[in-house]
Amino acid sequence: MTYLVRFHTEAETEMNEAVDYLNGESSGLGDIFLDDIQHAIDLITSHPEIAPVVKGRVRRKLLRRLPYSLIYSVVGEEIRILAVMHQHRRPFYWRHRN
Repeated sequence: MTYLVRFHTEAETEMNEAVDYLNGESSGLGDIFLDDIQHAIDLITSHPEIAPVVKGRVRRKLLRRLPYSLIYSVVGEEIRILAVMHQHRRPFYWRHRN
């Protein structure tokens, strides 16, 4: 099955803000972050149930190299990225998103 991946608008904003922050910390770190996100998305689209459930149908996929997670749900043939969450901040701030 081929899944369509969609980012919640707030998740996309979180990703872009993290890239800007990480690039400010160290040149190229934002690119590493984006590579991690793409790797996680590739895994999720191949194996949607790869990550543990955190609430209802919502799952959390940890990134490989940086302390961030993709919060997502699978609805039919669509994977919805609900949040790009830093692992050490407000763990359930994304609950209202769908």
